Amino acid sequence: MSTYDTLRHFADGIGLVVMFAIFVTLCAWPFRPGAKKHNRTAANSIFEENDGGE
Repeated sequence: MSTYDTLRHFADGIGLVVMFAIFVTLCAWPFRPGAKKHNRTAANSIFEENDGGE
């Protein structure tokens, strides 16, 4: 088996599962219980007072 065939087999099987697991983890990360404060801070950061130019 050539190197190309070995890497292709890996990407078709295990690589796909790993990429899907990373995708699901990153999509669920903002919804974890401890993230509420960080999400609220990020959402309201655009409304903080800005002294530059006003």
